[in-house]
Formats: sequence, structure tokens, C-alpha cells
Amino acid sequence: MTVEQAYEVLSRAGELPYGQARTIMVEEALRLAEAAADERVAYRIRTYLRTEYAQSGERAKAFAVFVRCLSDYDRNPDLGEEHQLFWGFKGTVTGLTRFPEIPLDRTLAVLDDMERRYRLAGEGLQPVYMCRSVVTQHVHGPEAAEEWYTRWHAAPRTRLSDCEGCDPSTKVAYLAARGRDEDAIALAEPLLRGELGCDEQPHTILTELLFSYLRTGRLEAAADAHRRAYRAQRDRLAELWGIAVHLEFCARSGNEARGLELLERHLGWLDRAPTPYDRMRFAAAGALLLRRLAEIGHGNVTVRRPAHGDRPAAEVPAADLRAELTREALDLAARFDARNGTPEQGRLVRELLDAEPLADHLPLTPYARRATTPPAPVPQDDLESVDDVDRLFDLAEEHWRLGEFPAALVAWRRVDAVAGELSPVQRGRRLDGEGLERLLSGDPPGAIDRWRRAAEAYTRGGDEESARSATSRYAAVLCQTGQAEAGLPLLESAFAWLDAHGTDPQRVLAARTRVAAAYGEAGRTEEALGLLDGAPTPAEPGDLGELEMARARVLGAAGRDAELTPALRRAVDGYRRGGRRAVLAEAAFLLGRRLAASDAEEDAAEADALLTEAITNAPADLPALRAAAYAVRGGRLLARGDAGQAAEDLIEAVAGFTAEGSHHQAAYARQDLCVAYLETGRYLEAAETAEEALPMFEAHGDADAARRTRYLLGNAQRDLGEVDAAADTFTRLAADERAEQPAVAARLLVQAGDLLSRLDKDATAAERFAAAAEASTAAGDPYGTVQALRRQALCVMWSGSAEGGLTAMAGARAALTDLPGDEPAALAWETALIDFDEARILGALERFDDAVAAADRAAAAFADLDQKDPAEAAEKLRADLIAARSTTGDTPQ
Repeated sequence: MTVEQAYEVLSRAGELPYGQARTIMVEEALRLAEAAADERVAYRIRTYLRTEYAQSGERAKAFAVFVRCLSDYDRNPDLGEEHQLFWGFKGTVTGLTRFPEIPLDRTLAVLDDMERRYRLAGEGLQPVYMCRSVVTQHVHGPEAAEEWYTRWHAAPRTRLSDCEGCDPSTKVAYLAARGRDEDAIALAEPLLRGELGCDEQPHTILTELLFSYLRTGRLEAAADAHRRAYRAQRDRLAELWGIAVHLEFCARSGNEARGLELLERHLGWLDRAPTPYDRMRFAAAGALLLRRLAEIGHGNVTVRRPAHGDRPAAEVPAADLRAELTREALDLAARFDARNGTPEQGRLVRELLDAEPLADHLPLTPYARRATTPPAPVPQDDLESVDDVDRLFDLAEEHWRLGEFPAALVAWRRVDAVAGELSPVQRGRRLDGEGLERLLSGDPPGAIDRWRRAAEAYTRGGDEESARSATSRYAAVLCQTGQAEAGLPLLESAFAWLDAHGTDPQRVLAARTRVAAAYGEAGRTEEALGLLDGAPTPAEPGDLGELEMARARVLGAAGRDAELTPALRRAVDGYRRGGRRAVLAEAAFLLGRRLAASDAEEDAAEADALLTEAITNAPADLPALRAAAYAVRGGRLLARGDAGQAAEDLIEAVAGFTAEGSHHQAAYARQDLCVAYLETGRYLEAAETAEEALPMFEAHGDADAARRTRYLLGNAQRDLGEVDAAADTFTRLAADERAEQPAVAARLLVQAGDLLSRLDKDATAAERFAAAAEASTAAGDPYGTVQALRRQALCVMWSGSAEGGLTAMAGARAALTDLPGDEPAALAWETALIDFDEARILGALERFDDAVAAADRAAAAFADLDQKDPAEAAEKLRADLIAARSTTGDTPQ
């Protein structure tokens, strides 16, 4: 066993995210160092291991390692520099408070030892005051910690103070606990402006600010803080305390559905909570969320809880889980209070369990709110003074004819309020209204029943025309619901009677269009069109619109596109001239969508106007129609490069589809919205929108849409700075593309390699570039192969193996032979790049003569290609290599 092996394993561990896999590798590095009998290296790795345990959610193990490091250092101070050890006191002291089984005296003793050692070493006491403030607040409450907070805030920073990003975060937590929300927000401002920061920021301070933002009415800031912070914390067990805060935030901001999603996602973490304190905090927040769900009428939901130990996975009733979490939170609080000798933790838990909302509903995304509903295009009748039942029936039926269904329902409700005993005809008219209401609510059998009974009532009252009209209605629904054998004869008979005897031309036209529709659905297109052609020319423009809309539906079902557009134009014109705005919306949308697909410039302009007309006129009870018009118009704006305005339309589309429960259509609108967000630099919104759309596509089995959405997500993650996540997304996409599109896979792997190299995860980046080279070869792209192998070689060198990098570069040079011979300039360029990068590797190996020769070749080739900047870079590299050679005492050959 060698120390080099230990450092190699430690280096590879550093390329992994915090978690069990990384911790195991650091433990292996420690084992190798101990086997090599290198006490100094073993001590250094133990100091790393303490951090690994803390960051991976294994705080108890971190304490044990810290104690071992402290003992080793006291026995032999020459093992290492004391800074890392003294730094570890902070996390140890504050962490000990989170375990009720650890006596308070022991925590205070460690804190006293920390102060003693700091004083002896001449270190400033600002970190000690911070720890005393945190411990005092935990035991006695924030008011009691005021003195220590004041000292901490006033003391000068030292080299052992928390970084300039984390120190304010802990102070913000204290200020928020004291209710000093404005002070907390002001203190956080420099960090949030990007002036300060570290790996723990800004998500930690944003989490601490959530309730300060809510209490001060900064609702947009609160929503943004939740979204940004939760993204950074959601994959790390060590952040369970933060997840608990986000649960509470959802419960208190009207986002109970979002909170339930978080609770189900993280409930399994409760079984392996980093500390009992985190467990208590999460349990209390979960119980609060479940209480809020019950209060808003969703107490009967179940919560998915994963298996753990002997407990199987199960769907747990919310009430049962709430009782369990409440009991656990209170039991843990009692243990803390018994240990501390104060009631503080019990007070905080009970306060959390009883907490009330701070906002009725805070939308977390622009489309989480209700879709915008334009003012009703039709004035609503003031019916409070109307007592004439027949007048009310006339008003209701007129609104029905115009497609203004909400207004019709209002009139029928007024009938119910003022009518006494109804005549048979009046009863038939009321049953007509009930039939429409049933149909609108998605109950076709109920509509059939009501309209059949209406026909019977009309017959009893001697109104045969109304009876035939009602029969036509329910017969049409029979045909639409797969009962044409029974419905079509009734439909034809009713129309024949009305056509011969009817006195109301609008009723006759309605019956005619119903028969035509039934013929069209049955594939009897010519009969349907013949029936419509035989209709008398309507006197009213709106009725002409009805006739042409019926024709358009028949033509559309038959796929006769050439005739469809003119029919829709006539329908739009008729509705427009007849002032039938509610039904105009659908016709305008259908025509606008067709013209939007046209390449003709005049059609495009008309399409925009029609889609706007559809949005403006769509009635409030048809949110899906308005959403569809917004989606098409937004897509057109996006294609024209107006991503900002497209985003606004697509936000409305997503909101409308979601409100209507049309989640599949919402997913496609989200995909376009993601593109609009990316093009306008709104990367956080883009990532979240893609993540919401992805499971919808997967659930519907739309692999192409899912793949495109993952690609958009990867771009959003990259631009958002979530480099690790982006590299992982691109790598998985490459695996999906490798078999059928190796060239695409190669590009994705290069992107992943670039991102990993940016994070100094060079060994993993080298693997991605090697895979990219293989994919390029499979795609028949020799240039891609050479370039990927060259970059692999550099990453191998940067990962600590210059010899391995030189071997890999030899592979890149060998691949030059596969480049086309008829492109000498391209061959010279790729050869020069290999010479340049090989010079860097040879320099790292201190083979300076070979390195200078390679740099010479690169400089000459770049100059011959008239590439001035690369040539200057090669000359500079050559000079640096010569200077480095002179410092080693070597002389040129």
C-alpha cells in the first residue's frame, strides 16, 4: 500500500457529490494511508473525513472522527497545521446540541475547550461568540442569546470565522427568530447581490429568509427564495433541516399541494435523519402541512411512505401520519427539554404545529395562478327584478343560442327562485336547461334523460315543435356516445318533422346540422354536405355562421382540407357579423391555427389576428379554448424570435390547460415555455418548467418529447450553474442517443466532459471524452475522434497522471491517420493542436527538450496556417518551457 494510492482515491472521491459513495471512498483512502503507516497523511485524511460525514448527513460519525483528530493532535502537534482542527470545533459544538442523548455539560465543556485553545493560540474569539450564541439560543431562546449575539456581531472577523457568506446566514437566522425581519433582510443583501458566497450559499441564507420575506410582504422574493434554495438542497440528506423549513413555507403560503409533493419525496429521509433535531423539525413541519391539507378540505389524501427495515412501503392516511409525526415531534422536543432543563424546544415545536398561514396563496411560478380571464364579452343580465317566468325562459334560451352558457344558467337559476308550479311546456323548458347543464358538466346520460323528459313534457303541453327539437337534441347525444343505431332514426325523424312543419327557422337549422354531423361521423360525407347545401340561406349572419361551422366539421372529419379553410372563413364572417362572440372564438381559433401552419405571409398576419380574436372572445367557461389559442400564438411568437412575448402567452397556456386538467397539453406548452425562458435568460424558470413537463411525457410514453425536454433541462442546468446536474443530464441523453445517433451522442458527451472539466473533475471528464471519441468513430466522424482523444489526454494529465496523459495523446496522434487526405489544412490544424497540448504534458513530466520541440512544431504550423493568436500562444508556451528548463539545471540538447 502506498500514500500515492491513498491520494489517488481521495482525488477520485472529490469528483463525486456528497453522499455515501463519496464517504466510502474517503474511508478507503484513510484505510490505505493507515496501511502505509503514514500517520501524517492519515491524520490529514481524517480531517477531511469529518467534513465528509457532516456533509453527507452522518453527524454522529463526524463527532467521533473529530475527537480522534483532537487526541492525535494533542499527542503529536507535528501531525498537521492546527487551522483545520480548530475550524472543526464550530461544527462539533453546534452539532452536539442536536443530539438530546448528549449531556449539555459535555457540549459546554467542548465549547470551553474551544475557547481555551483559541486563546492559547492567539486566535480571535468571534467564532467562539458565534457558538455560544447558537448554544444559548437552542437552550434558552433567542432573547437570552442577545449578549452573545452582540459580542459576535461586534467582534472582528478572524481566519477561523465562518466565511463571509455563511457568517451572515447564521446571523440572519438569529435576527429572524427575534422578529427583526428588516434587519435580517438588510444583512443578507450583499450576499444576495453576489458580493459574497460559498458552496453553502446562497441557498442557506435564502432558506433562513423565507419567513422574513413572508412577514414583510415581499411575496415574490419569498417565492424566488423557496424555488432557488430548495433546488440546491433537495438531493442532500444533510439538508433535511432546510427541507423542513420549505415544508413549513408551503403550509403557510397556500402551497399545500406543493408541500405534499415535498413531504412524499423526502418522507423516507426521516428514517435516516442526520440528527434527532432535524428529525424533530421535519416531523413537526410535516404534521403542520397535513393539518393544513385537512383544513382546506383534503384531509382524506394518502401519503406514500417508502419501506424501511421491517416496515413495508404503504399509502398512509394523512390523518394517521399527522398523528404519528405530531407525536414524534413532541416526544423529541420533550427529550431535548429534559436534557436542556428548559421548555424552549417544546415551545418551538408546539408553535410550529399550531402555525397559521402568512399568505392565502403565493404562486411559486407565473403559471401556478389561475389563468387570466378576460372581461365577459357579453353583459350579464340583472335578473333580480325579473319575476316573469316566461321572460326568464326566453332570456335563457337566447343566451343558449348565442353560446353564452353561464348567462343562460343564471336565468334558469332565477326561474327556480321565483317560479311556482310550472305548466307542462314550462316544465319542458326547464328540463331543456337541465339537459344543457348536464352536458356541460360531462354527463351525457344525464343530458339524454333530461331532454327525453323535456320532449315528453312538451308533448303533454301540446307543443310538438318543441318536443321534436328536444328529441333532436337527445338523439344527437345518443349518436355522439356510440348509440347511433337508436339515435339516428330519431334524429332523422325529428328533422323531417321540423323541416316540414317547423315555424322557427333556427330550430330547423339546428336539427339539420345535427343530422349532418351524425352523417359526417358515420362517414356519410356526401349526404351530410348535400343536407347542408339544401338548407335555405339563413336570414341572420349568425345562423349562416352555424351552417358553415357545421360544414367545416364535416369537411374536417373527412380530411377535405382544401374546402375546410373557406368554410371556416365563412363561419368566422357569419359569427362576426352576427355578434356571436362566444361561438366566434372557436371558429377563429380553428381558422387561425390552420393559417398559422401556412407559409404564405398574408396567412401568417391573418392567423395572428384570428388567434387574438379567439383569446379575446373565448368565454370564461372555456379555459381550454383560450389556453389553446395562447399556446399556438405563443409558439408563433417563439418561432419569430420574440421569446419575451412568447413566454407571456405560454404562461397563460400552461395556466389554462392546468386549470382545466389538460395536463398532456400543458406539458407541450411547458416545453415551448422552457425554450422561451432559455432564450430570455430565465434559467431557473426554464429548469423548473422542464422538470415539470418531463414526467408528463414519460407517463404518456412520448419518448421524443421526453428526450427533447431533457436536452432543454441540461441547457438550463448548465446556464443556471448546476454544472454537475447538467453533465449528468447530457451523459444520460448520450446513452439514449448512442445506438441510433452516435454523432449526437458524441456532442452530448463532449458537453458533459467540458462541464466536468470546469469543475476540476478531470478523471471523470476524461472518461466522457473517451466515450465521445468512440461515439465519433461510430458516427464516421474522424475529426470528432481526434479532438475528443486530445481532450481526454489533457484531462488525464490534470487528474494527476501526466504519463497516462502522454499515452492518451499518442492515441490522438494515431487517430490523425484517419483524417481525409484531401484536406491538408484541417490535418495541419489538428496536428498542431496535438503538438501544442503534448508540449504541455511533456512539460509537466519535465521532459523539456521534447516539450520545446513540440511547441516549436505547433508554433510553426499555426504560423503557416496564418493563425496569429494560436501561434503567439505556442511561442509563449515555448518560452515558458525554456524558462522552466533553466530552473532545473537542464541544458538544451
